[in-house]
Amino acid sequence: MTDRSSVAHCGQKSIHKFGLTLASSVLALGFATTVFAQDAAPAAPAAAPVDDTVVIVKGVRASITKSLAVKRRATQVVDSIVAEDIGKLPDNNVVDALQRVTGVQVTGRTGGEATAISIRGLPDIATTWNGRNVFTASGRQFALQDIPANLVRQIDVYKTRAADQLETGLAGQVDVATLRPFDFKGPEISVAARGIYIEPAKEFNPNISILASNRWQTGAGEVGALVNLSYARTKYADQSVTAGALVPFLTETNIPAGWVPLERIFNTDGRASENPIWTPGLYPGLPSAAGSTLNINGQAYPYYLSRDAIFQNELQGDRERPSAVAAFQWQPNADAVYTAEFFYDGYRNSTFNNLFFSFVDWWGNPGAVTTYPGTNILKTRTVDNVYGFNSGDMTVASTDSYVYALNGKWNVGENLQLVGDLSYQKSVFKSAFMAQRTDRVHSQINVDFNRGDGITEFNFADMAALTDPTAWNVAQFYDNGNRNFGEALTGQLDGDYTPDNWGPVKKFSFGVRWDDRKANEANRTQSSFLGRPLSAMDAGFSYYNSDFFSRADVPHEWVVANGYYIADHIDDIRDLYHSVDANFLTTDQLSLFRTFQVEEKTGSAYAQVDLENQVFGRRLRSEFGLRYVDVTTDMTFFDKATGDVGHDTKSIAKVLPSMTLRYDATDEFTLRFNYGETLRRPDFTALNPILNLAGDITNVGIGGGSGGNPNLRPTHAKNTDLTAEWYFSRGSAIYGTLFRRQIDGLVVPFFYTVNVPDADPALNATTFRVSAPVNASDGVLEGMELGLTYFPENLPGILDGFGVQTSITYLDSKQNVPVEGTDADHITKSLNTQFFGVSPLSYNATLAYERGPVGARLSYVWRKNFLDHNEASIFANPLGVWKRPEKSLDFQINYDITDKMSVSLDATNITDELSQSYYYFGGAGGQDTDNFGSSILGRTIAIGFRWKY
Repeated sequence: MTDRSSVAHCGQKSIHKFGLTLASSVLALGFATTVFAQDAAPAAPAAAPVDDTVVIVKGVRASITKSLAVKRRATQVVDSIVAEDIGKLPDNNVVDALQRVTGVQVTGRTGGEATAISIRGLPDIATTWNGRNVFTASGRQFALQDIPANLVRQIDVYKTRAADQLETGLAGQVDVATLRPFDFKGPEISVAARGIYIEPAKEFNPNISILASNRWQTGAGEVGALVNLSYARTKYADQSVTAGALVPFLTETNIPAGWVPLERIFNTDGRASENPIWTPGLYPGLPSAAGSTLNINGQAYPYYLSRDAIFQNELQGDRERPSAVAAFQWQPNADAVYTAEFFYDGYRNSTFNNLFFSFVDWWGNPGAVTTYPGTNILKTRTVDNVYGFNSGDMTVASTDSYVYALNGKWNVGENLQLVGDLSYQKSVFKSAFMAQRTDRVHSQINVDFNRGDGITEFNFADMAALTDPTAWNVAQFYDNGNRNFGEALTGQLDGDYTPDNWGPVKKFSFGVRWDDRKANEANRTQSSFLGRPLSAMDAGFSYYNSDFFSRADVPHEWVVANGYYIADHIDDIRDLYHSVDANFLTTDQLSLFRTFQVEEKTGSAYAQVDLENQVFGRRLRSEFGLRYVDVTTDMTFFDKATGDVGHDTKSIAKVLPSMTLRYDATDEFTLRFNYGETLRRPDFTALNPILNLAGDITNVGIGGGSGGNPNLRPTHAKNTDLTAEWYFSRGSAIYGTLFRRQIDGLVVPFFYTVNVPDADPALNATTFRVSAPVNASDGVLEGMELGLTYFPENLPGILDGFGVQTSITYLDSKQNVPVEGTDADHITKSLNTQFFGVSPLSYNATLAYERGPVGARLSYVWRKNFLDHNEASIFANPLGVWKRPEKSLDFQINYDITDKMSVSLDATNITDELSQSYYYFGGAGGQDTDNFGSSILGRTIAIGFRWKY
């Protein structure tokens, strides 16, 4: 059984009860503010101001101290990362940097970097650049990992929301701020360069940036201009070994008449009166206790559960990220500032995925097997005459995202400030996928599905044949393409009115926003089979041998189609397959087919009031707001198979309240209470109902596939936060938060079975298990965060300069996930699970040091096991796929040669951790018997140089 949350259920109830009690008390203070203000005689004195004595700190400590100051000043619950200096965020990209923020969990560690984040366990995050909503292609969010750290001035993670902020993003908002010329007093020039070494690719990679900025006094006022350019190239390699899914097999003895020992039991078989013999997707899976039986022809027969296949892959990638920020500012007088700025973010990525796949199935001659004690699950087995294939998969992808923006700030009289913002953005993602298979029948395979610590090992009796071209045939070729496009025109006007004497009312804010968003996607797919001996192919046909996975006894070399050759000779290969299959299109015949197009118009308006009163002699600041949002989404869908065109329109209007109370109980101790409601609209691709079918590549009798659901409704969340913060000395604090998210209609994947009698014969199936997004029933996520930032004063000698920044997050979640039904609109059964991607416990700890020219930090992040996703339910596994604990030890050190020049050394994943997964659901499965995949993450080491003028 997996290690679940370390917080006992009763403990969670106690935390929740305490949180609501304290929240109610603070809320009562908010509604009583006016009464206390009127009854106080005389009026209570204001809270003592924060000590603003200037203490000069720099480097690592300055970054941490500035981040803490942002948190202290903010009305909302905010955690921030502030760059130590120009272009000096000590990470490669925004996602890498965010892993040290309290309550942020990072996952998707591939390609030498982290690629995804969640805030308090939820991945749905509003992404903004300098306050503007930004996105990648047809998606709702921006790919934050594509933003180089060199461009970043500050990253703010908003965990609560006010009425004047975007209503989207259930988890919160991540705002990435870049520099503007008026951020500097005068001319600035900065150059930064890093060489990053990535294992196991064994490559040094460039990461460079340059910034130039200045401001001038002119006859028309003050003007400023800034340009910040960045370029990063990363050559990386990811390696993994994976044990396939579980399916039932007969035992060596006690078998039905007409069957043979250790034969695989397909769910339907013409020799059996029962049809089906077993049902794929049973929850939590077929029983795995020793002696478990299946009914075949009216009699119970014992069975084994064994993996049907193993596979391993090495993905070699070459990624480039060119980026640019440009800004021009003009201040004609003291009452107006105008800003024009531009943001470009580029992404280029080519990957060669070298895949080795073999069945571990029954094809004739049974061999020796062993089981895990007390189970019917096979640990080791030997099988003769197994089919296998290798695939050279080449993907070439690119993204170009542009944002153009104009912003004006005006002081109108003494009391009113207006801010107007107009922006246009567009983003295009393109990809091409080419894969060629070679196949053969191996004489014998020997497998240990878990040799220990979740790692699979295997070898073949004829190992030499793996690198012998004469032993292989050339088989299928897959040729796919994709184009996703998104654009938006957005206008916004905000106002702040600060009255002279309105009693407790300190500010009244209002605003309107209008957004016209368009998106579309187009793709193409085709495949064919050649069926020729590799030895008979043209001598110019190139193949590749792999050097693979040093942590396990697995094959290290094999013949596989060279993906780079495929990309360079794609016209010749298309002609080759067209010569045996007239339906396979050549280059001049290819075109993309549009699958959907969407236009979404959003109008919103808000009103918000800020109050300040005295309660028990201390300052209470409160903020109350309402945000109204009206959304109309027009969708058109295109079915390539039938030529049908569908259309649908969805509209929603909501009023979303928000409230924040901030009570300064002492000069150093602050309490905050926040209540806010947020709304998340479904991804555009999730609305497309057209099915995309996949073939039965593992011979289970059922194909796969996916489709959207135009009937998805927006997800609505009611969010409550209660925080306490104690700033016990300059640059040091202890803080804690109790929070609760009540979520209605969270979008989750749902698998159902569909029959397609006229499906393409190449798919090898007419029955498909397809996934579609559906709204889960009400879910609840609650938990607690604790954090500490501490720089001791007056430590002796060389110890002076040490500090620590650490945090821990507890999460408890539950949701009802649909698991059975005839389609996405007709659900017949749901199961209670925790949220996907939510670790019940995570923490990070950073030891920082700043003394003289030396600045350093040693960071460790860790998160507990978590449910990553539910599998397709076409096998006999437990339903859930879990990730084992994830962790990373990172180190950075910087040395200032002069005030203008510094060098640095960075290292990530120093302990060279693996990423591993396993099957588990409802008490069945676990890391020992149901291990799934193991991937090498690899270390990175970077040497950097910075100079500024």
